Amino acid sequence: MVQVTVHNGENLEKAIRRFKKKFEKAGILKDVKKNAYFVKPSAEKRMRRAKAAKRAHRIDMP
Repeated sequence: MVQVTVHNGENLEKAIRRFKKKFEKAGILKDVKKNAYFVKPSAEKRMRRAKAAKRAHRIDMP
């Protein structure tokens, strides 16, 4: 769980910004999106291979 304590006299926007940074760094949203629906292992493997091929092709391009 991500927690941010608002210090005395601290701007609320600044505390929200700190919360967003901690939230993103913890990877909570990424985990929620990953578990939003089930992907068959074969489909996941196919997606990983396609992503790797795309990445390799991008690196080889001048």
